[in-house]
Amino acid sequence: MRLKISLEPLNRNFERPNKHAVQGFIYNMLKDSEYGERHDEPKFKFFTFSDFFTDSSGRPTLLMSSPERGFINTLHSTIRERETVHIGQQELRVVELKKFRLPLRKAFQTGSPIVLYRNAEENEYFKLHQHRDLRFFLDRLKENAEKKYSAFYGDEFTLEGPIFDRLIPKLRNNGKLDVYVKVVKNGVPFPVIGSNWELLEKERINPEERRFYRFIMDAGLREKNSLAFGFLNPVRR
Repeated sequence: MRLKISLEPLNRNFERPNKHAVQGFIYNMLKDSEYGERHDEPKFKFFTFSDFFTDSSGRPTLLMSSPERGFINTLHSTIRERETVHIGQQELRVVELKKFRLPLRKAFQTGSPIVLYRNAEENEYFKLHQHRDLRFFLDRLKENAEKKYSAFYGDEFTLEGPIFDRLIPKLRNNGKLDVYVKVVKNGVPFPVIGSNWELLEKERINPEERRFYRFIMDAGLREKNSLAFGFLNPVRR
């Protein structure tokens, strides 16, 4: 399930809030609800959000998604009661707020970079341009998605075959494959490395796999989903 929020900056010197500020805003909207402790729970968070983009009216817009209907309903109810919200240091007027579900497709593209570790103990990120190992990339995507799916539904699940059959990376303007994102937490910046994709496609999704692919569409792929990484959008092919 998804939530779209379009905003109008009240400050002429508007700067798009960083990912950690948006995460803080989401957790603040969940206070005093059954999801109020989600930030401190030592488990998967089961939500993600997109990078900011501009809607047809030129307003900064954000998409949030989760396989938990109640999570999205809670955010919707809390934000709906406010004319303005604060995200980081920015005050913004809520122009549009809309809940919706998207139809499942066989093809996806990223709305924020997919991040995964090559060596988590050494804090080494997988770099597509440097490591050039799509099998490693796909195996890690599948392994993590199965683990999160099983944790969410309480059922063991193993996907037959690769998680995607066709992949097309999105090149940056400088021709590089990897995206370096500066995330600021408590005033301290740190880099996160990921990759964006024009296409992640599964040739055939069997009926028993539909819930799995809908889950990853709503929960995101790989690491740092609750910090706006691994957000997926279905695309028509």
